[in-house]
Amino acid sequence: MTFIRNRWYVAAWDGEVGAAPLGRKICDENIVLYRKLDGTVVALRDACPHRLLPLSMGIREGDALRCRYHGLKIGADGTPDEMPLRNDPINKKVCVPVYPVTERHRFIWVWIGDAEKADVELVPDLWPCSAEGWTFDGGYTHVKCDYRLFVDNLMDLTHETYVHSTSIGQIELMESPLETRVEGDRVILSRWMPDVEPPPFWRTFLGKEGRVNRWQICEFIEPCSVIIDVGVSPVDAGDTLESHDSGVRGFVIDSMTPETETSCHYFWGMARNFATNDHGVTLRMKDQQNIVFGEDVEVLEAQQRSIAENPDMRLRVFNIDAGGAHARRVIERLMADG
Repeated sequence: MTFIRNRWYVAAWDGEVGAAPLGRKICDENIVLYRKLDGTVVALRDACPHRLLPLSMGIREGDALRCRYHGLKIGADGTPDEMPLRNDPINKKVCVPVYPVTERHRFIWVWIGDAEKADVELVPDLWPCSAEGWTFDGGYTHVKCDYRLFVDNLMDLTHETYVHSTSIGQIELMESPLETRVEGDRVILSRWMPDVEPPPFWRTFLGKEGRVNRWQICEFIEPCSVIIDVGVSPVDAGDTLESHDSGVRGFVIDSMTPETETSCHYFWGMARNFATNDHGVTLRMKDQQNIVFGEDVEVLEAQQRSIAENPDMRLRVFNIDAGGAHARRVIERLMADG
């Protein structure tokens, strides 16, 4: 097992789940999600308890799902509402597991582990996604790599210089010092780049010429999320690493839900506190992020294949890997705690 149990994991964007059932494997468990008539979300094991056909292939009837094989109708509580032969007595012992589920920060979260331990207060605090004065949107990508490789990637942004050379990368990323600190289960990696030329992505949204101060503050939030405080401000604004709201500021939101040991569901987006009512900006930023993250996916899937093809070799840790290394230690400790 490579993931932490008894945690909330992003299962879908809020807009992905509607009346039609959606099947998704999370932490090696097949789950079906759908909305009841009142709009609340249901999460069940994605297997009919009769002949194990995925319930995600079924038909929603009212607040229940009817299996497309023999017609067993399963209610939102996981127990049958109707048998295949309508006159047969309902066998309530034939049921499927129900997963705790909640909606927060534009995401649908499913609890993986002991249901009685589920507490909505334990949902990861992705506050920029729902805070007043901020707007948030993004997308979803299925990625064929261990989710921890994505954590490594996002907690080491020096890779931007080469992987994202045409968008957000610049050589100053290799020259600016890094500061890493661990606060309990949180890992925070900071970089301040003073008096630099803005890369193309940020120059576009800053809307003015001139040199800038640039910052990147990466925070790992267990079990599998990274939020990155990013932006630029004009040098003459006098911003600092501790206070930087004079230019263009946003939070890159990343949550990499494990699917299997070598694949994950990548939920990504950008929260920002500027041009919050400009839907055109939202769409353009989403399109740009899709391109940038596509470059990451290409590298990480190739890395995963190479790991499988080189079992006699191991990943090495350099100074630039400190953030990811600390995050992995947190993951390993929490996995051991059960």
